[in-house]
Amino acid sequence: MDAIVLAGGYATRMWPITRTRPKMLLPVGETTVIDRTIQELEADDRIETVYLSTNDAFADVFEAHIDEMGYEKTQLSVEHTEDEDEKFGVVGALAQLHEREDIDDDLFVIAGDNLIGFDLSELLDYFEERDAPVLAAYDIGSLEKARSYGLVELDGERVVDFQEKPDEPRSTLVSVACYAFPADSVRFAEYLAGDNNPDEPGWYLDWLQAQEPVYAYTFEDVWFDIGEKDSYLDTVEWRLDDGSFVHPDATVQNSNLGAAVQVMAGAEVTDSTLDRTVVFPGANVHDCDIDETILDSDVELEGLRITNALVSEVTHSER
Repeated sequence: MDAIVLAGGYATRMWPITRTRPKMLLPVGETTVIDRTIQELEADDRIETVYLSTNDAFADVFEAHIDEMGYEKTQLSVEHTEDEDEKFGVVGALAQLHEREDIDDDLFVIAGDNLIGFDLSELLDYFEERDAPVLAAYDIGSLEKARSYGLVELDGERVVDFQEKPDEPRSTLVSVACYAFPADSVRFAEYLAGDNNPDEPGWYLDWLQAQEPVYAYTFEDVWFDIGEKDSYLDTVEWRLDDGSFVHPDATVQNSNLGAAVQVMAGAEVTDSTLDRTVVFPGANVHDCDIDETILDSDVELEGLRITNALVSEVTHSER
C-alpha cells in the first residue's frame, strides 16, 4: 500500500505567516503539523512509499525537511504550480500524482494539515476488514461549522450520501480528508473524464459511493483542520495540554506565559504576558501584552498590546 500526504496548499488565510513557509510545517509542541502523520505512516509496515505532494513554491522546503528528519519511505512529488490560481484542485492533483508516480497499489490519502487524535493504523485495520473504500468521519457537533465541510450520511457504516459545504447541512458528521482505497477504487481519471468537480475530494467520494460501497470509520478523538490562525492555536493548546512550551534555545525572562504559548529557538521574551501565542525563531518581544497571535521570525516588538493578529516584519514600536 502507498500513501499520499497532501501538502500543496498555499494557506492564504494565514498570510503573512505562511507566505514563505508551508502551514504543514508550523510547530506544534516539539514537532510539526505534518510530522505526526508522516511518522505514523513510516512506522506502519503496510505502507511502502509515502508521497508528500506539494507545489513548486514549497518543494525545496519540504525536500530539506525530509532530509533533516531522516525519513526512509517518504519522497517528494511535486505539482508544478507556484500560485493558488494555478492549482489543479485536490482530485486533479491526486490524478496527476497517481499517473506521475505510476501507482498501482492500494492507496491511503490524508490532508497534511489534518491533526487526528486516533492512530492511523486503526483506520488501516478497518480498511483491511472492509476491503472497500473507507473515509474517516467526525461529528463536529455544530450545523454552523458543518457548512464548511463535506458531510456524510450513513446507513449503518455505509456512506449513502455526501454533501459538500452545503448551505443547509443535514447532519454534523464531516469527512476529515483521510481516506483509504483499494487499487481498483482509485478511479480519479475516470471521475475527471466525466467533467466532474476537480476541487474537493468530497465530490469524488460522493461519485464513488454511487458506483460501489464506501464505508465510514467514525471516531470521537480530537480532530483539527489547520486552515486558519484560530484552528492552529487550538491545535497548539491541545498538544501542550493547556500549558506552554519554551525551546531550550529560547530566552524567557520575567514574563507570564499562559495556555497555548510556544516560544521557538532563538526567540526572546522579556517583561511580557503571552496567552495563546506562538513566537517564531529570532523574534524579540519586550514589555508586551499579547494574546491570540502568531509572531513571525525576527519580529521585534516593544511596549505593545496585541490581540488576534498575525504579525510579520514589524520593528521596534512603542505604546
